[in-house]
Amino acid sequence: MDSGKLTVLVISAHVADFVWRAGGAIALYASRGHKVRVLCLSYGERGESQGLWKKEGMTLGEVKKVRHEEGTRAAAVLGAEIRFFDVGDYPLKVTDALVDDVVQEFRQEQPAIVLTHSAMDPYNGDHTEASRLAMNARVYAQAMGYPSPHKPLGAPPVFYFEPHQTEMCGFMPDVLLDITGVFELKRKAMECMQAQEHLWSYYTDVAKRRGTQAVRNSGNKSIKYAEAYQRFYPQVADVLA
Repeated sequence: MDSGKLTVLVISAHVADFVWRAGGAIALYASRGHKVRVLCLSYGERGESQGLWKKEGMTLGEVKKVRHEEGTRAAAVLGAEIRFFDVGDYPLKVTDALVDDVVQEFRQEQPAIVLTHSAMDPYNGDHTEASRLAMNARVYAQAMGYPSPHKPLGAPPVFYFEPHQTEMCGFMPDVLLDITGVFELKRKAMECMQAQEHLWSYYTDVAKRRGTQAVRNSGNKSIKYAEAYQRFYPQVADVLA
């Protein structure tokens, strides 16, 4: 990791996605003094909040309010900034205005690393829309002719975080990130997501399984928890490691 201060940009379709899939990376970078900014496109109010809709008298406005509070608390636990776009979910619709907002985020923040959803998810079209938006906005932000008060973007690497059912999403992890030292923060952030309590144990088990795989691939027996990522663009280096 670079000794200078970096900015990590995380683009999340729904309010809890950044916690389940990248909470460890967020906490890890934040704990080392780097800036992490989460762009939360929707609250997941229609399709990702079943625990709330089971309550009598629940309204769309109340669901959004609860999910906003959950996301705010989780981001604070992890040490990240968060911006809520509230564009709606199921379906998540990408408008010209949203594209420009995200491009300007890239331009202003000049991230060194980008984390987002995998390009394919047959179980959740919102995830693929968020991924496509992230990838397109990154390219537009590089274009010198794109109108913006900020300078063009360089070429930050993009890492897909792990989808819910990897074998159906063409996800082939090539990075296992050791999050052992910050896993308790990730768990605490997960527990902020009361509307999806059924996923707490699921993603704890995923982190344990990836931790076991990280030990096997590194020989470092101190690793207990890890997150899996897939790099989209080639790594450029002067040595093979």
